[in-house]
Amino acid sequence: MAEEQNNQANGAAQNEQQANAQFSIQRIYVKDVSFEAPNSPAIFRKEWKPELSVDMNVSNTKLEEGVHEVVLTLTVKNTVEGEVAFLCEVAQAGIFTIPADIPEQAMAHTVGAFCPTILFPYAREAVSALVTKGTFPQLNLAPINFDAVFAQHMQQQQQAQAPQADA
Repeated sequence: MAEEQNNQANGAAQNEQQANAQFSIQRIYVKDVSFEAPNSPAIFRKEWKPELSVDMNVSNTKLEEGVHEVVLTLTVKNTVEGEVAFLCEVAQAGIFTIPADIPEQAMAHTVGAFCPTILFPYAREAVSALVTKGTFPQLNLAPINFDAVFAQHMQQQQQAQAPQADA
């Protein structure tokens, strides 16, 4: 009986440690936002045949042990007949609790793919709202597979380091 209680107590302690070491979202917020329509109102008179470009950047900062800020920045530029219709930039951020004892590769994937996957819908909505408020046609950015983007980034880094290793 005493052994069973010890096992239950040890199991509870292990469960508590695992619960304390789990991933969690502390906060999601807009860090920076910008919208420009430099050629309005003249741009509204042109035939709407837009050329859209979307740039994305992910950065992260370790705030303290096990706590990271991850920032997903989307820059959306739309041109019509070579003139900028609008330029929209949203830096969507989050503060995440990430277990400090996870392997380095898993940490890189967490801050480079998993966290941006969580942030993207918020950034996408902010871009859509800003474009709509600028009275431009609705813009819904396509979903992004951050796992694939991260894998491609890691492959490019490995290829860039390979020639250095041969030299």
